Amino acid sequence: MIFPKGYLVLVIVSTIICLLGFYRFVWFLSVGYGLAVAGIGATNLVMMLINRPIDILYLIQCLLFIVYGIRLGGFLLIRELKNAGYREKMNEAGGDAKLPIFVTIPMWLYCGFSYVVQSSGPVYRLLNNEISHSRCALIIGIVISAIGIVMESVADKQKSKEKEINPDMPAMNGLYKLCRCPNYFGEVLFWTGNLVSGIGVCHGGQIAMLIIGYIIITFIMMSGAKRVEGRHIKHYGDDPRYIEYSNTVPLIIPFVPIYHFTSKEKMEEEARKKAEKKAKKDGK
Repeated sequence: MIFPKGYLVLVIVSTIICLLGFYRFVWFLSVGYGLAVAGIGATNLVMMLINRPIDILYLIQCLLFIVYGIRLGGFLLIRELKNAGYREKMNEAGGDAKLPIFVTIPMWLYCGFSYVVQSSGPVYRLLNNEISHSRCALIIGIVISAIGIVMESVADKQKSKEKEINPDMPAMNGLYKLCRCPNYFGEVLFWTGNLVSGIGVCHGGQIAMLIIGYIIITFIMMSGAKRVEGRHIKHYGDDPRYIEYSNTVPLIIPFVPIYHFTSKEKMEEEARKKAEKKAKKDGK
């Protein structure tokens, strides 16, 4: 059964938290995303405590979801409230634009549902009543997710400190020597742990949900890395230090020699096509 009893409860919790996106559209994918994941972890934990004996490993996994979500959502909220430079960049990218209701409502419902799909590992482990099954997969998944949380947290702190010292260049030290987006790689690791933890407890169509959720978040992280690279090219693309750094340090996966998802030439071509399309539209 793809949607076992209790699944709707998780979707409702996630969707309620995602209402934050109606305040700022980008919060559907940032603050609301982090807090929705925390809410899903907390709801899983409460349902376990109400209906089943306490399982320490599953308890740890739920706590990891709560810690991950609150840390990420809190970090993004504080950054938006206190970092004027970041707000300016988001406004330039259209992050503060007001969109019509026929756009915001589908996005709200999609996010509320998709964040539960992403969390399929612990969700199906609980709802299939298989908390104590596939313990090896659960342990490995917990370890991978914990490493991801630590990596993302350290990367965010290192970036903030480095930007205070040198606001005119991107972070290039610490974890940023391994890859240019270690915070995004940490997120991918966290969700890889979720994927691994679902091995052996997802059945039939649930396996597809587990894999689809992982593909969605991985695609989002890769797209995010591309946007970061685009901003860096715009702001630092003519600086020899950045050019050398970007050509020698992988973009998102450490030790994997994939250095670029875009380039100055591609961005200029995309901007030209966009301008031509706008001109034709205005001409009509």
